[in-house]
Amino acid sequence: MTKDLESYSEEGFIRENIQSNQIENKISTEPSLSVDCVIFGFDDQVLKVLLIKSDQPEFLGLWSLLGNKLKMNEDLDAAAERVLYERTGLENIFLEQTKTFGSINRHPEGRIVSIAYYSLLNINHIQLQKTDNDLHWHPVSEVGKMAFDHNLILETCYQTLQKKVLTEPIGLNLLPETFTLRDLQLLYEAILGTSFDRRNFRKKFFSTKLLVDRNEIEKEVSHRPAKLYSFDFEQYNKIKNSRFSLV
Repeated sequence: MTKDLESYSEEGFIRENIQSNQIENKISTEPSLSVDCVIFGFDDQVLKVLLIKSDQPEFLGLWSLLGNKLKMNEDLDAAAERVLYERTGLENIFLEQTKTFGSINRHPEGRIVSIAYYSLLNINHIQLQKTDNDLHWHPVSEVGKMAFDHNLILETCYQTLQKKVLTEPIGLNLLPETFTLRDLQLLYEAILGTSFDRRNFRKKFFSTKLLVDRNEIEKEVSHRPAKLYSFDFEQYNKIKNSRFSLV
């Protein structure tokens, strides 16, 4: 993302799309709760986000995050998990709540407060579910103007991800079952928008004992095949609440 959070002021962004009198006429006496999910994936050395075309008349032609209103019989995490499953067919994937967005004029249907989550998943595992609206992966750095206050939500979650990957090994959730050390470094460089010294980067990750040598090499590649590694989930569960640093 190239714009700062102030560029996506909730109030300013919504005013460009919805007349205030429309909002006033639609606001109900009881606010509703919804969840919006920022779904990150990594493909072709690029960090991507899953977006859907908005079906709101005020935002026709614009992309939006995936979300839904909270049902009476589910808690917040369950609602976010439902959204993910309905759109990707995946369960038990990394999911974390970030922030609540409650600007009065943020939604054309009335007073809707949204709780934002971000998720990290392996794109290769996904079979996107059919929908009446377009559903596509977009490079995070190329996302343009979105519906509602979703630019602000996306930027907030992206900044959270950038901070988290420096101190927790959550980035590994974006990789396939087996990967090369080069794949791992390219992932972190894509998330952080920077480059690392190869030797220091590898030394840091080997010190975590999160990487398992598969005793295999890449196949059908045009360059010299590299060794393959996998992710030690047992070790991850041991250290996920501890801190390590890539800087």
